[in-house]
Amino acid sequence: MFGWIQLTLKYLVFKIGTFYKCFEFPKYQELEDDLRDHCIKRQIKGTIILTPEGINATVSSDKDKALEDLNLYLNNLVGDIEFRFSSSKTSPFKRLKIKKRKELVPSGTNGKSYNHKGKYLTPSEWLNFVHDSKNIIIDLRNDYENKVGTFKNSISPDTKNFREFKYFLKKNKKKFEDKNIGIFCTGGIRCEKALHSFEEEGLTDIYQLQGGILNFLSESKDKSSWQGDCFVFDERVTVTKDLAPGNFKQCYACRRPLSEEDLKRSEYKKGISCHNCFFEKSESDRIRYAERQKQFDMNKS
Repeated sequence: MFGWIQLTLKYLVFKIGTFYKCFEFPKYQELEDDLRDHCIKRQIKGTIILTPEGINATVSSDKDKALEDLNLYLNNLVGDIEFRFSSSKTSPFKRLKIKKRKELVPSGTNGKSYNHKGKYLTPSEWLNFVHDSKNIIIDLRNDYENKVGTFKNSISPDTKNFREFKYFLKKNKKKFEDKNIGIFCTGGIRCEKALHSFEEEGLTDIYQLQGGILNFLSESKDKSSWQGDCFVFDERVTVTKDLAPGNFKQCYACRRPLSEEDLKRSEYKKGISCHNCFFEKSESDRIRYAERQKQFDMNKS
């Protein structure tokens, strides 16, 4: 469980752990204080989401065995949780956030993730699945994530947020009937949530990539079916096929990823705007963002 991923880059000192577990968790609010104390003592930063349907998190620490200790701590409380590891030269998080929410991922449905169990495919099984042209592959992530990287021949629902997915599915239901459908996302949690929507539409031949893209990139020797980087929700912005931090930056106005070419565009102003959001935001928004960036730069100096 704790086998450390051997990256080719040297001196990567921050270990990053991504994990989730879907289960009925009525006393989720009671865990917050003890969990916070445990993380602070081990200098663990990141985002942990506690909900009535389970736990979802990405955390990081440069302290030896800190994440392994957290894994054991959670295992004792809620049962086995499998961490997916990667690494970075710098901390991908500025602070620790523990959030209490109604859902693991806002879905706009009443389905509970622990009530729906899919058919999991290991990375090697997934490779065989995606290479079969008769199968349909759906990327459950948002449009800005998909544009950074995805599996070859996958379908993007072109959603702005996960709540829109159920409408995409309803609209395209006829195309998917009597088909084997493979679904994937970053770490697996959106696949768990999407199963409810598939069941509502009567679609049952659903296969999900176990552990998501991050597990595939970690475990698969053949990564040729993956194109580009993988977007992640932390300071790294993206990771490469080798799980090393990518070269994308983030627009702090709209949170979308930006390539090196995007940073050269006239619409880009650090902390204020990019080509994605320049016409989405008002002038008052940009003034507010400019003041925020000014304060950030002053605090940094």
